[in-house]
Amino acid sequence: MRRILVVEDEEKIREVILAYLNREGFEAHEAETGDRAWNELANQPFDLVLLDLMLPDMNGEDLCQKIRTTYPIPIIMLTAKSSIANRIHGLSVGADDYVVKPFDPEELIARIRTVLRRTNQQELLADRLEYGKGRLTIDSHAKQVFVQHEPISLTPSEYKLLLVMARNSERTFTREELIELVMGFEFDGDSRIIDQHIKNLRQKVEEDSKNPLFIRTVFGAGYRFNGGNL
Repeated sequence: MRRILVVEDEEKIREVILAYLNREGFEAHEAETGDRAWNELANQPFDLVLLDLMLPDMNGEDLCQKIRTTYPIPIIMLTAKSSIANRIHGLSVGADDYVVKPFDPEELIARIRTVLRRTNQQELLADRLEYGKGRLTIDSHAKQVFVQHEPISLTPSEYKLLLVMARNSERTFTREELIELVMGFEFDGDSRIIDQHIKNLRQKVEEDSKNPLFIRTVFGAGYRFNGGNL
């Protein structure tokens, strides 16, 4: 049975989430503060954390970063902040998904199942990621990428773009999200510049850049890294 930790200070919202989780066969635990959540994590293993950003004793983003550096647990953020900048920032500090209040509990359950399918606890904090039976390897400790076990040269932006997408395999990113995650909030140029970065990356990591195996275009939406199905 999958164990979910719900970190939410609003009692009514917490009770609704817990009820749906239990109904769907999850083992749900609760924490109303960041300190309580940290103690729960230290005392027992969890498969996923639902984390509210507005906690009474600490910033949820700070807790997210703290969890991410210590435990290989997927995190879904819950927040009333709906702007694209806030959603992107949540992803940049380590969240695996972002759900805006008010939300449909059925959609939340679907998001949880998707994240659990997508994430592999042994690889969340892995320094070395391999895809395509070794065709593509990313060594995040050395900041080096290998194709067919041979090192390739990437620009800093290309490397960061590849790492962000690979660590969130099967997630579709918009151009705007990738711009913020890779180039920062201060970038005020044309978001289409990400298309050129994608083109350059494909030429370096794909066997056939016109028929990419790893970096896929999601028409009308953005780009997705295809890693889990190889």
